[in-house]
Amino acid sequence: MTLPIERARTRRPITWLTVLGVILLPVLIGGVLVAALYNPTERLENITAAIVNNDEPVTIDGQYVPLGRQLTAGLVDGGDADSNLSWIISNTEDAASGLADGTFSAVVTIPENFSSAATSTANPDTATQAVIEVQTPKNSLIVDDAITAQVTQTAADVMGTQLSQIYLENVFLGFTTLGDQLGEAATGAGKLGTGAYEARTGALALGDGAHGIAGGAGGIADGANALGGGLDQLAGGTRDAAGGAKQLGGALHGTADQVSQTPTLPQPLIDLAMAAWNEVQNAAGELGGLNSTLSSLSADCMAETGGAQAYCDRVAAAAGQSAAISGSLETAKGMADQLAAGLKQLAESAAPATAQLVAGLRTIANETQGLGAGLDTIAGGIGASASGARELAGGATQLQSGATQLGNGATALADGISAIGDGANELASGLDQAVAALPAYDEQQRASLAEVVSNPVGTNAAGSSLFGASAIPLLSVLALWIGAIGTYIVLQASSRRALTSRSSSLALAARGFVPGAVIGAVQGILVAGVVQIAGSYAWGEWFGFAALCVLAGVAFAAVNQALVAAFGGIGRWIAAAVAVLVVATGVVSTVPGMLTAIAGVMPTAAAYQAMLGALSGAAGIGAGVAGLIVFAVLAFAVSVFAVSRRRTASAARLVAAAA
Repeated sequence: MTLPIERARTRRPITWLTVLGVILLPVLIGGVLVAALYNPTERLENITAAIVNNDEPVTIDGQYVPLGRQLTAGLVDGGDADSNLSWIISNTEDAASGLADGTFSAVVTIPENFSSAATSTANPDTATQAVIEVQTPKNSLIVDDAITAQVTQTAADVMGTQLSQIYLENVFLGFTTLGDQLGEAATGAGKLGTGAYEARTGALALGDGAHGIAGGAGGIADGANALGGGLDQLAGGTRDAAGGAKQLGGALHGTADQVSQTPTLPQPLIDLAMAAWNEVQNAAGELGGLNSTLSSLSADCMAETGGAQAYCDRVAAAAGQSAAISGSLETAKGMADQLAAGLKQLAESAAPATAQLVAGLRTIANETQGLGAGLDTIAGGIGASASGARELAGGATQLQSGATQLGNGATALADGISAIGDGANELASGLDQAVAALPAYDEQQRASLAEVVSNPVGTNAAGSSLFGASAIPLLSVLALWIGAIGTYIVLQASSRRALTSRSSSLALAARGFVPGAVIGAVQGILVAGVVQIAGSYAWGEWFGFAALCVLAGVAFAAVNQALVAAFGGIGRWIAAAVAVLVVATGVVSTVPGMLTAIAGVMPTAAAYQAMLGALSGAAGIGAGVAGLIVFAVLAFAVSVFAVSRRRTASAARLVAAAA
């Protein structure tokens, strides 16, 4: 059955079969494109890839770490992905052969140093990034490389995230451990400050005590010097007494000689004996005073000299010698008393006991000379004591100087210890602030925080289709545009009877537009149906999308009619170029700006923006609809103008037609 529609480039009639073929053309194109390109990640198993694991595992802290095996397992497992490549574990030679003959679409090689490099972060100087190699054949399809690289990179990123998470957990554990250690250090610094202040108190007490010792040593030095002077005087007096005793002893011996030779006792002898008796009395008195003084010095020595034991012993020895001589002198005194009494009796009885007198005189003379020798010994001891007292004074002076220096040093030490205490307290305060500033995490917090920090940015907008959310609108526009091209490859854009027809140019243009518009509308409905089968959109979204497909089909029919009507076969080439431009500018945003600008003023751009807004909620539906309507109106006006031009003919054309 034929239809009253003109066929392009031939006068053969249009049949329903022809119209059906034209209607189904965009459905066929759109269906094939959608089936082949929509959601390719759901069919990743059609890509076969090989894994070559050359990794040498490492041992860290006694733990075996085979990261190459773990990455291989991660690639084969696929994680949470709905689909995964068909992975085959191979070796270097077989993988290269399979890549060359087309068995494998990709080969992933894990290098020998993968584990050592991935775990090298412990040493900043030798840290190395672990790298895996992805190879694809030279004749691989356009998107296969991208898909293989994306799947491999995803697995590598997951492993990198896991390694980073473990590293960060250790870092956060280090924060907690560092905080604990700094807290202990702060406590120790506080104790150091407290101990320093206590030591400062002790140092100040030591200084005070040392200064007190210096004062006492000064007093000892003064007393020892005075004692030395007194002892020197005492030694001089003792030597004088020793000389007198010796002289007295010699005189007594002379007196005894005279008495032994004198039968009587003359008065001078009696006077001399009485004088000797007086001298013995005086010597006994002086020696008693010396004995008392030495005893007092011996008793007070320890108290006055502060414990110079050797010196005190020497004073005590001198006191003992003085006491012994004093005893001998007392004996001589008694004998002198007897001598004096005998002399008195002799004087009264005319010397009846001369022999006894001589013996007594000689005994007194010997004791007196012995007394002189003892007094010399005492004088020597007292002189030595005086030297010892002066030495004691010098030592006490040195002690005073040393004690003064010790006191000054102890005071300076107290100041230094005080500074240490202040510094320790400041250190403790700073450590406490550091501890307060350092975070502390328990095991659950470390794991949670490490997971976030190792992968701080995520997205839930990743699409699974080849071209993202724009895939369906792009393929739909392309299918409808190619369908409109096919329509006016079959249909006549402007009537051949335009020159002879009585109808208006508007009616003749409408006669070529209406069949194409109806076909375009039907094509739009069918393409929308294919889209619903593939995408399963909500019916509200789909009805809006279907209406836009119908509008686009009608508008595209008007534009293609105008291109063919105005330019003939060149118009079809222009329409084909627009189809290429749709694909070139709709796949990626990195195309040259000039192509994007040209594509932006095409009717396909208005249809694409409207359809994308209907399916994704993006803005541009109103502008797209308005653009399609404007293009349809303008295109139909161009068609009317082209028909009117065909209704005029030159004389030459008429002659040629008549011939």
